[in-house]
Amino acid sequence: MEPAGSTAELIRACTEAYLSRNAMARRTRSSRAWHFVLSGVRHEADSRAVALATGARGWGYDSDGQHSDSDSEPEFSSLSPSIPSAIPVTGESYCNCENQSEAPYCSSLHALHRVKDCQCGEEDEYFDWVWDDLNKSTATLLTCDNRKVNFHMEYSCGTAAIRGNKELADGQHFWEIKMTSPVYGTDMMVGIGTSDVNLDKYRHTFCSLLGKDEDSWGLSYTGLLHHKGDKTNFSSRFGQGSIIGVHLDTWHGTLTFFKNRKCIGVAATKLQNKKFYPMVCSTAAKSSMKVIRSCASCTSLQYLCCYRLRQLLPNYVDTLEVLPLPPGLKQVLHNKLGWVLSMNYSTSKPSSSSSGSDSDSSCGSDAEACQRKRCRRT
Repeated sequence: MEPAGSTAELIRACTEAYLSRNAMARRTRSSRAWHFVLSGVRHEADSRAVALATGARGWGYDSDGQHSDSDSEPEFSSLSPSIPSAIPVTGESYCNCENQSEAPYCSSLHALHRVKDCQCGEEDEYFDWVWDDLNKSTATLLTCDNRKVNFHMEYSCGTAAIRGNKELADGQHFWEIKMTSPVYGTDMMVGIGTSDVNLDKYRHTFCSLLGKDEDSWGLSYTGLLHHKGDKTNFSSRFGQGSIIGVHLDTWHGTLTFFKNRKCIGVAATKLQNKKFYPMVCSTAAKSSMKVIRSCASCTSLQYLCCYRLRQLLPNYVDTLEVLPLPPGLKQVLHNKLGWVLSMNYSTSKPSSSSSGSDSDSSCGSDAEACQRKRCRRT
């Protein structure tokens, strides 16, 4: 004979199931809000599971930095070293400030967002361009004189993007984007695109927006380079505090990326006679990026000489420090081309097993070969 207690528990369970079914029936089947609630619960559970499964302290990274995330795109499975994660990337900051170091794992990122932004690397006072308040996704907010863009202020339901307020036409263009928030989620990207890129097209879809078509190129925080919907391993990951530099040389037609002021590599060539805008995008809630440098210069003999000097003296923070030039000329060059004389093009030959290394030898060699070719033509 079954115990009375067991019968009572069975009746109670059946009653709760019946009430739950009726409650769900009253809900609209197409309720997006209910879908987002369930999705959020699953993402939180997945991120906790990853943290517990790896057994690593801090944010739960294992020794290889490989992890999985339910929010990632299915095709990323073939590129195991560069998989998006719900757990923010740490240890990739430009500086060693306390607020950029690893934080203990918690169920929310609110505490990290309250940390005061680090000011390291933000020496510039003049900016050639800032973010465009008229050409951006709806889920963005501009601060710091339109130099800082904040994505998805409360929660995220898709991909938000923004572009600069100046078209990058002829000449040399260099800018740096600083990751001022935790970097995580499906994607956070830095890159370029033409005016044909629809910045609000994927506001309800989590995706890698930059590089999804032929009109844009994007470097993901996972280290993947995107263009025409294709992905290639390009560098190591970047996270909060990382500074991503971009050099668009419209005369030689090259696009070069830097990480923490060290060259990663040439991402694209044959970009002559095209007009681009600087762009960034993010799917992560309460994420932000900041323009800390935006410079431009015509492709003159003066620029080419400074560029070559920098390649010949790569081990100095500023090439002007070691050049025997008059103080007045040094000041002029610093004001006009200081960004060229401080770029780090130093490279080391990568090993065959270090795919995506930050010391890609193609950074200097490709750009230099392209430059020699153009010089011979003229």
